[in-house]
Amino acid sequence: MPASRTRHLCSVAAALVLTVTAPAAAASASPSPAGLREVLFVGNNWDGTADVIKSSGDYARIGRIDVVPDKAERMAEINADPVKWIYFMAIRNSVGEGHDQFVDDMYSTPDGSSVVVSRPSFADVVSIDLATGRVNWRFRVAGYRADHMAVSPDGTRVAVSASTANTVHVLDITSGKELGRFATGDKPHENIFTRDGRYLYNMSIGDVNTATDAPWLDWTKGDRRITVVDATTFQQVKVIDMRQRLDAIGLKDYSDAVRPAVFSPDESKLYFQVSFFNGFFEYDLAADRITRTKTLPKNPATSDDRTTFVNDSRHHGLSMRPDGSKLCVAGTMDDYATVVDRATLQEGPLVSASKPYWATVSGDGKDCVISESGADQVTAIDFATGQKRLSVPVGDHPQRVRLGHVADGWTGAGA
Repeated sequence: MPASRTRHLCSVAAALVLTVTAPAAAASASPSPAGLREVLFVGNNWDGTADVIKSSGDYARIGRIDVVPDKAERMAEINADPVKWIYFMAIRNSVGEGHDQFVDDMYSTPDGSSVVVSRPSFADVVSIDLATGRVNWRFRVAGYRADHMAVSPDGTRVAVSASTANTVHVLDITSGKELGRFATGDKPHENIFTRDGRYLYNMSIGDVNTATDAPWLDWTKGDRRITVVDATTFQQVKVIDMRQRLDAIGLKDYSDAVRPAVFSPDESKLYFQVSFFNGFFEYDLAADRITRTKTLPKNPATSDDRTTFVNDSRHHGLSMRPDGSKLCVAGTMDDYATVVDRATLQEGPLVSASKPYWATVSGDGKDCVISESGADQVTAIDFATGQKRLSVPVGDHPQRVRLGHVADGWTGAGA
């Protein structure tokens, strides 16, 4: 039996509808705790730094964090181990586009004293003390690369994808102790906790660094699926294979590798991007089917040669206005971002941007904030008008942007 048919049959068919919620990058629901200031953390992947900027308004920079203060020690370990060195170089020359990947994702602790960072090239997660700039703890992930993370609604747990080990670890955010782990499809990527913290969703994207990108070679990309687990027992409770759902609407040549995703406020719809596609899909959780497809404009200057797309992602970055009325899309390879009306799926102005790699929501919920990895800046786009408001410079190759907190008066780690 073909491998694709096997994994289709392995999908859980029970009508289990789990409540889901938007990623932690959604706008704040309440004022910051006493003594804390809400901020945006911008991970500068190739720099090994994170810029801390205001969460709304003028997005002025507040401070900068060195997220690789232990770089010399980590490099000594890698250089002493031939296998680690091979993987380190492979990451540099594939997903890193010739650069080391020092920060993929980050979240602050509930008390705003530390920031927890996943570091792909070092295959670990570290907690950095925001007062001293020193490492509080380090967790080495299974395999050789750490990727996207998610924080639980109460802020006490952080999940991280170990992409070469097809594993997600869940850690205590304060101590770094592993609370559990679970198996995923090939190359786990995005993670999302449900609002009540009871379930955890993981999206695996398969092999994105091969040149077998033609639709007829899609089977070579591996097992791509959404894995849902109980966030207490870490037992699998549901699998969603988008291959079946795409085939059902006649899109057999579209990839089923789910990339960034966001859920509607009423938790009934999932909006998600897939590899190679300039657009996104709407998925009805209760009906268990794709209900709408949105194809966005192509940039005439962008080649249709799939092998030229960075890590197979033509569009990578999706967020939603807190009231659910608008979506914001980062058109990565097409060099623009746009706000889309959720009711009509009509896009607004195409805001020029240089390889936008992520889209999140400002602290006040008024703006979509994208990271322009090709221009080393973040740009705010007004949800109401779809127009660009402003851009602010950050470090080299910004990717993930997350809301968090620092202590009032904080101006930089170790300052």
